[in-house]
Amino acid sequence: MTNPYAEWFEQLRSEYGEQLGAMPLPEGLPEHLRQLIAQHDEDAIQFIIKLAWQFGAQVGYAAGSRQGATPAANIPSTPRVQA
Repeated sequence: MTNPYAEWFEQLRSEYGEQLGAMPLPEGLPEHLRQLIAQHDEDAIQFIIKLAWQFGAQVGYAAGSRQGATPAANIPSTPRVQA
């Protein structure tokens, strides 16, 4: 049986891998990830992925909810993080 997420990530990698490969990560993050992988710290790696997933979902929701709405300049800023 195949994993739909693995297939989806591979599709994204083939479509956007070159573009994202050129995007630098914040200083120190690649080294930190290598350390987590070497230590087999799956909990920390999953936590990082969950944060990225949550932030991406929030950005996508915000972008979708603003389509056809009042221009962003008129919308009051209410920063929130929901886990």
